[in-house]
Amino acid sequence: MTSESYDFIIAGGGTSALVLAARLSEDPSQQVLVLEAGSDHSEDPRVTIPALYTASQNTELDWNFQTEHQGKGLGDSGAINAHIFAPPTKKAIDSWALLGNDGWSWEELRVYYAKVYTSPPKLSDDVRKSLGLDSWTAKDESGKGPIQVSFPGNPTHPIREAWAAAFKDMGYLTPSDPWVDPSVGVGAFSNLVSIDPIKMERSHSVNAYYYPVKSRENLHLLTNAVVEKVLFEEDSTKVTGVQYHYGNETRTATASKEVIIAAGTIQSSKLLELSGIGNADTLARHGIKVVKDLEGVGENLQDHIICDMGFEAVDDLETLDCLQKPEVLGKAMQEFMINRTGLLTTGGISTYAYMPVIKYHSAEGQGLLKQLLNTNRPAARNLSGKAQARASTYYDILGNTLLDPNAPSGAYLTALSNSPIAPDPAIGKPVPPGPGKYVDFGTILAQPLSRGGVHIKSNDPPDAPAINPQYLTNPIDVEVFAEHVLYLHTLAASPALKDILKQPLKLSPSAAYFTDLDGVKKYILGQNLRVVDASIVPLLPPGNLQSTVYAVAERAADLIKREYALKSVG
Repeated sequence: MTSESYDFIIAGGGTSALVLAARLSEDPSQQVLVLEAGSDHSEDPRVTIPALYTASQNTELDWNFQTEHQGKGLGDSGAINAHIFAPPTKKAIDSWALLGNDGWSWEELRVYYAKVYTSPPKLSDDVRKSLGLDSWTAKDESGKGPIQVSFPGNPTHPIREAWAAAFKDMGYLTPSDPWVDPSVGVGAFSNLVSIDPIKMERSHSVNAYYYPVKSRENLHLLTNAVVEKVLFEEDSTKVTGVQYHYGNETRTATASKEVIIAAGTIQSSKLLELSGIGNADTLARHGIKVVKDLEGVGENLQDHIICDMGFEAVDDLETLDCLQKPEVLGKAMQEFMINRTGLLTTGGISTYAYMPVIKYHSAEGQGLLKQLLNTNRPAARNLSGKAQARASTYYDILGNTLLDPNAPSGAYLTALSNSPIAPDPAIGKPVPPGPGKYVDFGTILAQPLSRGGVHIKSNDPPDAPAINPQYLTNPIDVEVFAEHVLYLHTLAASPALKDILKQPLKLSPSAAYFTDLDGVKKYILGQNLRVVDASIVPLLPPGNLQSTVYAVAERAADLIKREYALKSVG
């Protein structure tokens, strides 16, 4: 069995993994190994071209798990997502510290969010007005990080100004840039996306963090290398390295300092259990020796679920629906490749908003919500005293969020097409989009109370884990999500949108829902072992998790470098 030695071994080659690899390898005395199960698809048009992101789903770029897409390949989910670079809210991040995670409040993390991305280029007054930014009292102009961001597609598209006007009429247009003033918890804004404003291509951990430093002699990266388990000293929790499969052989690699698991929400939990860290009963059931009994591994799975409704657009509105026609797609591809312009520069999502349930603002609504919260407190469920206390704390924090009119329980967005995303259970494939032009309105359950889990089904590394997200199992999630879904129609019917959507409003034939899997659990592990990816997020922020995963990885890199007194660049 082949074996090699390094200072740090990173299991995974995705968003957080490549941030860590770039930062830890800044010290030339440190040997860093990155092991990624997939290939490098960073030049694939399905990755680079903004509007083609849905073409990567259910392909070799995806693990094809049965809940939702987890990127398989260098860059992982950051290479196939819808580009959304959503800001967190201060209250959401501060909740992490309330759960006992010292050093992980907004004040500690805000510098790391700023370290991740470069602020978009300055905009003309006309574009600022179209984007609804002309009245902002504070705006973001200070970011200098590796990830390039912009406003997707045509910044003067009518949907943008109409969206801002609709929320302004309701008193919910954000007064400041949410990246500069995250204390503004609710309101609409034009969202940034991780698309390079010059190249008009996806900006992600591969081309932003890894490629600029790939020539470092102390940075080693293997693709198509599947980590099978973490290795420990005999009868000890001290990590010695990893076992992985590469080509036709099983190899080991030793780490003198740390093994860092950065395999993503699903795979990190699976790898921990295969390595003997997890609930002792689960491990024993699959014949795995218990290295450390941790009941929380694979638990607390949280998910942003989304319902979208496609409304028929007026005939002269520019949408992406015409790309269903091969001749139109061919011309759009030619325009993009020659000029970096046209429909294919459009990212997945055009607008965003964080919203509470307005119904719960009244005294009657507050009373109804408090009754729901009291009735549905989490039961003991055979949890230890510590785990039960933690579950109650989660519940109280999210309950207070729901009761706060200045904290979002839902996120709203639009996409300029009738997207074929929702799977049809009868055929196991996406529902084909209907003919015509559509604007999709979507709402996300921003901070759900329902919790699921992900666990191994066997001790064989190639086997997929059992993923049980338990969507909407908490009755409060059903009530809150239903209110947000009902509000989609209210929003679409607002006067500001009447010139964009055909009247009377007509839903698309494929309006349905899909899900976007996010985070699970923060673990206390053995010596020389830590997890750094979406799975350590204790409570979801209200929007897409991409920006938060980058920030968490940047902070983790600083903590590791400080612990080992490593050198930094700059």
